[in-house]
Formats: sequence, C-alpha cells, structure tokens
Amino acid sequence: MEPRFEPNLSHVGVCCIDLDKMIDFYTQVFGLRVTDKGRGHTFPYMLAFLSGKADQHHQLALSQNRPADAPSTVMQLSFKVQSIGHLREARSRALRHGATRMRGLNHGNALSIYFADPEDNTVEVYLDTPWYVGQPHGDPLDLDRPDQEIWAETEALCRKDPSFKPVAQWSAEFARRLAPPG
Repeated sequence: MEPRFEPNLSHVGVCCIDLDKMIDFYTQVFGLRVTDKGRGHTFPYMLAFLSGKADQHHQLALSQNRPADAPSTVMQLSFKVQSIGHLREARSRALRHGATRMRGLNHGNALSIYFADPEDNTVEVYLDTPWYVGQPHGDPLDLDRPDQEIWAETEALCRKDPSFKPVAQWSAEFARRLAPPG
C-alpha cells in the first residue's frame, strides 16, 4: 500500500539582487554552507544552494534575478532555535552582519526576533514555548532581561488568554484534525 500523502515543506527560494552579499549574510548569521553555486540551465541566472544539514542538499535557494528597484515580496524566512541564549546570539550575529529593523515579539507559543536582511527580506528567528495561545498574538519581547523573567512573563501572558492550553494538548487536538476521515 502506498504511504499516506503528507507533503513536508523542506526549503525556500528567494530572488535576490546581490547573490554574494546574500550568501555572506546567511552563511555568517546562520552557519549555512554553500552546497552548489552556478548559472542555471532552466533558470538562466546565478543560483546558490545553502544548507546547514548534511542530509538536506539545500534549505535555502538564492536566485540572482530580482531587479535592483524591486521590493521584497518575502513575508518572512523563519529559523528555529532551541534557547533564549540562541535568540540573543542570532540577534548579535544579524546586527553584526547588517540586519536592520530588529524587534522582539512574544507570541505566547513562541519567542521571536524579526529583522530585515541586507535586501529587506523579513527574517524571523524563534523559540517554541510549551504553551499554546491563538494567533496572531504579539507582546513586546525584551531579550536583555534574564531568562527566568522572560519565561515567567510569557507563562503569565499565556494563562490570561482565553485560548490558553499546553502545547501538547493543542498538538493532540490538531493531530486528530489531520487524521484521515473514517
């Protein structure tokens, strides 16, 4: 029997103006490495493929085919980290390598920073929390405060929200919605 149809989003492609500048930013900030780079045959422009995982040829594909005067159409590129310390590290690296419009948001279910990369694409770096609240939800996030204060404030904000539940409960409920009928 054929396995159940379950597409898995695995990578994203971004049109860029200056390929080398974008390669530098994403390798320096996120530790991605170029796996391949060259002029495409089907897509006749310079392409670069970047990954941070040995089992994934590319997580980010960059294509130098965005006109210099064209605005970004990227809503956001999101990178998941494992700790508040990692959020601080991402903030520091991004600012060191030219990120602008840095801001922090507490979504209840995630702690996030947002910034613009060198070509004005919005990038999010986030950390999941053990709580669920309905989205959209956004309170200010000050990463200069101690971790314990951030966690205590996040839990208190979540518990005030009428949609609050532990993320494990939300996940179980969503898994039931994903199950095939019958």
